[in-house]
Amino acid sequence: MNGTRIAPGRRFAFVAALLAVALSAAAQAPKKETKVSKPRDYAHTLAILKTSQGDVTVRFFYDKAPGHVKNFIDLSAKGFYDGTLFHRVIPDFMIQGGDPYTKHPETPTTRYGTGGNKDASGAPVNVKAEFNDTPHRRGILSMARASNPDSASSQFFIVVKDSPFLDRQYTAFGEVVKGLEVVDKIVAESNYDPASGGAGKPRNPQKLLKVELVEEPAAAAPAKN
Repeated sequence: MNGTRIAPGRRFAFVAALLAVALSAAAQAPKKETKVSKPRDYAHTLAILKTSQGDVTVRFFYDKAPGHVKNFIDLSAKGFYDGTLFHRVIPDFMIQGGDPYTKHPETPTTRYGTGGNKDASGAPVNVKAEFNDTPHRRGILSMARASNPDSASSQFFIVVKDSPFLDRQYTAFGEVVKGLEVVDKIVAESNYDPASGGAGKPRNPQKLLKVELVEEPAAAAPAKN
């Protein structure tokens, strides 16, 4: 069967024309925006603990305990703490939370206080101690741990009364800057069972509904004279 043949010169001109059209179309096509995610500024991140009794805002001591701050913020960012209970409450001392076991009603309460962060294989993820000179005064956020100084994982506590005996024994990594009265409400509403002793078992556990992370506003520049 005879086909239509294009002379070499015309063939070149034809290809060049097609290429020009393609280049023109590409130039006119809208460019997709590439979103660049801003790295998290751990030193200027605040956490708002949204609890069953109200909001508690925490500022972190990144300069004192960067590993603990990063650990808490990263866990918060992925929703690790959402729905956990304040499973240990001792009036005139502290409230403790952050155990993932407390999310699940079917978990026996005897396991509360034994849970922590784990990697994909199920192995515990711990944070090395960063004991510092921050006194454990009322409102301080500190990290719970077992007997090993480097055993901190996800559980934390907020001091409700000055507790200097904890200084340099536990890693203080933040403080409540707003909502300390909410912490007091959590203590009151938890209805602590004195018979549980140091376990601080609440009869009416309060819940950490969600942790919201916000960037602290930049300090205003001093006015020029």
